[in-house]
Amino acid sequence: MTMFAFEGVGVATAMPVVAASLHGLDAYAWAFSGYVVASLVGMVLAGEWCDARGPRQPLLAGVALFGLGALICGAAWSMPALIGGRFVAGLGGGMGIVTTYVVLGRAFDSSLRPKAFALLSSAWVLPSIVGPFIAGALTQHVSWRAVFWLVLPFVVPPALLLAPRLGRLGGGSDHDLDTGEVADRSYARRRLRLSLVAAAGLALMQEGGTRLGRAGIALAVAGAAVLVPSLRRLLPEGTWRLRRGLPSVVMMRGIMAGAFFAGETFVPLALQTLRGLSPAHAGLILTAGALGWAGGSVVQGRVHQRWGPVRLLRVGSSCCVVGLATLPLCLVPTLPPYVATLSWVVAAFGMGMAFGTLGNQTLLLSSPEEQGENSAALQMCDSVGSVLLVGFAGAVYSGALAVGTVGVATFDVIWTSMAVVMVVAVLASGRVVVRSGGRATITATA
Repeated sequence: MTMFAFEGVGVATAMPVVAASLHGLDAYAWAFSGYVVASLVGMVLAGEWCDARGPRQPLLAGVALFGLGALICGAAWSMPALIGGRFVAGLGGGMGIVTTYVVLGRAFDSSLRPKAFALLSSAWVLPSIVGPFIAGALTQHVSWRAVFWLVLPFVVPPALLLAPRLGRLGGGSDHDLDTGEVADRSYARRRLRLSLVAAAGLALMQEGGTRLGRAGIALAVAGAAVLVPSLRRLLPEGTWRLRRGLPSVVMMRGIMAGAFFAGETFVPLALQTLRGLSPAHAGLILTAGALGWAGGSVVQGRVHQRWGPVRLLRVGSSCCVVGLATLPLCLVPTLPPYVATLSWVVAAFGMGMAFGTLGNQTLLLSSPEEQGENSAALQMCDSVGSVLLVGFAGAVYSGALAVGTVGVATFDVIWTSMAVVMVVAVLASGRVVVRSGGRATITATA
């Protein structure tokens, strides 16, 4: 996870120079969109593979594809070649993240999983602090290609350490690969085809979001017409209706991820353009947020048994509402811009509490042979929610930019809208447990 985090932070730092060097600023967004679109397919592939054969093969395959993608990007001679490398890396990244969840589900007892998720979240802290500096230094003094190639030495050691241990974590309900049971290959192939359709729909929507006028609207509508029906079949039944149990867990992940990252995307931009902060100072606020996220995750790991998932999620999502709703204060001229730090730490702390809880609850509500598929659904909803709500926020900004009215009100609308979306997560938090005999229970399986 640390490897994935370093790559993500480093690429975001170096990409402006990369795109300019390859004369591909017009395709800048696809360097990120391509990764997300491909990861959607990788998530479904890994989920089905884990459930049928265990996590060993898909994790090694995901790490290999991730490393290959980094190699291609580092050697890219054109922007299309770089985007192709990002597709390969995204496929591997999607496989790796889903497989990591399955490993946590099968290697740790349910009482230890909250602490395991806290440890997983802490993997983002160091990359968030030193990643931009390292990537910036390599880009400036060595080459932007070194940012991608630096990933390669870190691919092999964790894979070699994990490989012999993962063989014991088999697929299926009894974790035994020698039972002779045949996986439902037609079902897996059908889900893989649906993931390709969903990825195509997401790609159309993202392309539509980069264009103004009727062409952009037409692409976005066509993408939604393709994406929504395929997602309905890929996600647990009742997800869109927030049905009690796993469907609400999955939908909460998409809502919270989308609202948080849509708000985060515009924090540096607002502080730099309207309050005059340097990129470094604006970036420090996001670094503080990473620390807040880690702190929230540690808290959920320690109090999970006493509080339970409903209370943790209610408190976590409420923190996010408070953080997003108070962000506009940083644009008030009579207040220092650094009040954004407090708002963002509060929001990130809430996300740290919620994300580990949602991951743990997904595993609790899944039988062993469904952990891969349900973990994939959780990650898919996360990715799609982020793309859609970041796209909405981007449309608000682009619309204001087109008519020359970008100002405080623009960012206020974005952050307030995301706070309202996050309220839905607060209201849904009580639905992440199932009812048995009229009483709410934490898990559907023993």
